[in-house]
Order: sequence, then C-alpha cells, then structure tokens
Amino acid sequence: MNAVELARAVRDSAGIAHKTDIRQACAALAGLPPLPAPVGDDCAAIPDGDGYLLFAIEGMLESFVSAEPWFAGYCAVMVNISDVAAMGGRPIAIVDAIWSRDAAGAAAVWAGMQAASRAYGVPIVGGHTNARSAQGYLAAAVLGRATRLLTSFDARPGDVLLAAIDLRGAYFATYPYWNCSTDAPAERLRGDIALLAEIAEAGLCRAAKDISMGGVLGTLTMLAESSAAGACIDPGALPAPPGVPLERWLLSFPSFGYLLSVRAADADAVCARFAARSIACAPVGTVDDSQLVRIRYAGEEAVFWDLAAEPFTGASAHVRT
Repeated sequence: MNAVELARAVRDSAGIAHKTDIRQACAALAGLPPLPAPVGDDCAAIPDGDGYLLFAIEGMLESFVSAEPWFAGYCAVMVNISDVAAMGGRPIAIVDAIWSRDAAGAAAVWAGMQAASRAYGVPIVGGHTNARSAQGYLAAAVLGRATRLLTSFDARPGDVLLAAIDLRGAYFATYPYWNCSTDAPAERLRGDIALLAEIAEAGLCRAAKDISMGGVLGTLTMLAESSAAGACIDPGALPAPPGVPLERWLLSFPSFGYLLSVRAADADAVCARFAARSIACAPVGTVDDSQLVRIRYAGEEAVFWDLAAEPFTGASAHVRT
C-alpha cells in the first residue's frame, strides 16, 4: 500500500470512529466551570501538593466482554495502568463496575481482573456490582500519582516523535490487540510500566500518549490536536513484529505501546532506557506547526488528518472540565 492508501485505510477504521465520538463529550464539558485539568489527556490530572493525582476510567465493549470475559477483565485493569504510565505516573489502586446476569456470569471477568491486579501489583479496592442485569458490562477506573507530569498538551514543533512498543508478544485471537502482558513475568511488567515515570522524572520527555484504539495514527492525531500542533510520521520506521502487514500494525492496540514527544537532544537517552529493558524504541517522525497529521512512506506523502479543517476529538488546551 502507498501512503494515500494507508491513510485512507486507517481513517476508515472502527477505531478512528470511536475516537471521533469523543467530540460530543469535549463539547459538553467545555460549558462547565473551568478547573486546572484540561480535557483530552489519558488521565485527568488534579494538582495535589507537590504532584498530581491521576484519574482515568475505561469501559469494555459489551461484545468483547461477552466473547472474551477473562481477557476483558484483564484488559480493564491493564489499560488503566497504561493510562497512568502515559502521564508519567505510578498507579495506586483500581475500582471496577461490573454487571452480569448472575454471579457465575462474572466469574471469568473477575478472574481476569484479579490476574492483572496481581501481575502489576495494583490492588482492586472497591467498585460496583450488579449480578442481576440483562446484559454483561464492565468498566474500571484507576487512581495514580505523578510528581512530574507528561501531558498531551506539551508537544512542541521540532520535537522528535518516538514509538516505544514491546514486541515480545502475539495477537490475541483475531482481535487487533497485541498482547505482550498476560504471559510476561510480573517483575518485568512492573519494571516496564515504571519506566515512563522514571523518564518523566528525569526530564527527558515533554509529552506522551499510550497507543490505544485508533492505533498509532489515531493516537498521534490526538496528541497533535491537544498540543495545537501538527506532525509527520514514517509508518515504515515503527518498531514492528516480523511478518505483520503494515496496515494491520497501524490498526493494532499494543498492551505496551507509547508515543513520546521529546527534544531532539534527549531522543537517544530515551531510546537507551527502553532498550535496557528490551523494549523496542525508535524515532518515527517529528512535531511541526502545520495542524496537519501526515504520513511519509515509500517516498510519498499523504495527509491523514487536517486539524484546522476538522477536529478529531475536539480536545485542546483551552477546553477544561
């Protein structure tokens, strides 16, 4: 596929559609009284003493909970922890909200949540339970803390974009989820997730987001929009597992995957920290002031999203809860 075809394939994907649904929420929140936490980050960051409390919540698709209850439970914990890490924080605790037809219907979900809680060392401390629901639903929320914040609002023109992805995994069934977590040793998972906070505290990174639904391009567009910037990325430079078609990889959701916006002088030091933990990290593009998110691939260039013409999620630094 050429650059134009790659851009079109990702833009037409379900993951991108889910991200653009956020526009309604951002528009609704814009009318509320202002507080210090801008909308659009991986977590809400609330100033607290010499740092920040971090709050995030994730809901699982009903069809996913029904088809893969154990993995859905595991992911509900894991993705929240990843959101905290993307903000340069460390997770403290998880709460959940679970609906099921009966107690037996929630057993596998609970087993998955317990497994992730044990693996990452983050306790489940409470939540909401309904075992008499017509359908099964699942959401979980996390509390974390950061002393030096990474945000989606601080990428600057001239920054280097780094992609850090753990390639020691495999796709989960037929889903776009690159799973490098469920079979990994707990000690490794905890050390890897702490790496983002260590990089933040060392002052080596300006902005970051975890790669989520919408893949690398959707995540990059959210980062550029929040920072009122543009970006150009070379998909061919992304760390990738061997044999995976580029189009599929661009639509994938890795259990450990982050985009980081760093000063050019710090790029090598950040890559070295990931390499020390056997996590692939490479420069994949740059931040600019164009308001365009562009793909440069195989000698061609294509616009993935024109933020000046069309908002992506509607998140920006002036929109606050």
